[in-house]
Amino acid sequence: MFAVYAAKPNADDPLASLVVGERPDPEVPDGWVPVTIHAASLNMHDIWTLRGVGIKPERFPMILGCDGAGTLPDGTEVVLHSVISDPTWSGDETLDPRRTLLTEKHQGTFADTVVVPARNAVPKPTGLSMVQAAGMGTAWLTAYRMLFTKSGLRPGQTMLVQGASGGVSTALIQLGRASGLRVWVTGRSDDKRALAEKLGAHATFASGDRLPEKVDCVFETVGQATWSHSLRALKPGGAIVCSGSTSGPNPPADLQRLFFLQLRVIGSTMGTLDELRSLLDFVAIAGITPEVGRELPLERAKDGFQAMLAGETAGKIVFTRHSQ
Repeated sequence: MFAVYAAKPNADDPLASLVVGERPDPEVPDGWVPVTIHAASLNMHDIWTLRGVGIKPERFPMILGCDGAGTLPDGTEVVLHSVISDPTWSGDETLDPRRTLLTEKHQGTFADTVVVPARNAVPKPTGLSMVQAAGMGTAWLTAYRMLFTKSGLRPGQTMLVQGASGGVSTALIQLGRASGLRVWVTGRSDDKRALAEKLGAHATFASGDRLPEKVDCVFETVGQATWSHSLRALKPGGAIVCSGSTSGPNPPADLQRLFFLQLRVIGSTMGTLDELRSLLDFVAIAGITPEVGRELPLERAKDGFQAMLAGETAGKIVFTRHSQ
């Protein structure tokens, strides 16, 4: 079958390991289902996989793609949940020490067909296209958990999103606006800030700018480059919810500010199957149209990877089905 995969880990030149070609058709274990992929979205996790982060060397070659949307053999349209927990685990699967994601142990969605546990194929709302639904299982689910499970924010409070144009950031903007929060966003360029305003941000600021007032919560996926600004932006008792560190994992701690102002730092990773179902319901009820910045055929996957590495994102980068 046609697939986009990582041939081997390459920490220094990840795109050198990216291959567009053929892979064997997958086997379908008991309790799993084959899904014909119609659209799949690109995530930073795919870059890390190419670098060899979070995956054992013997797992290569590995088909990339954490999430996507497609059809079951009976024609049912589904959205994929990429967190695969141990079959004996109960409760929040993101806390399962044996959990894994697609592309870490099991082959991913940048292919004609992917095989997942039957419970991981969730019915797609009729109001979402395959392309729009393709980003729900990773970026949008991450944003949903950060906002609704972790932050503790209430309608009318103020949130700050660091970084205006990535998949998680654009999802946070749209979800925050739809839930009655005042949404502020930072961005590195006029174009990125304009995108945030188009998606519903009440105000935008250049990266590192002094804000008109302190905020209740900051949403962090950037890390080292924005961390000090995030701490300074918070009201006493405020919170940072962090789900990534694309600019580096070792920010200055500023412990004195942390304890004196009683700030909270909250980690958040992906989301649960129940949260994905709730996210899909909320998007449908609120009438949200997820932002897709770039749509490419799977054959041109390298163009999408190059855009992500260059920071040229404006919503999700989505690959559409290979034309067989």
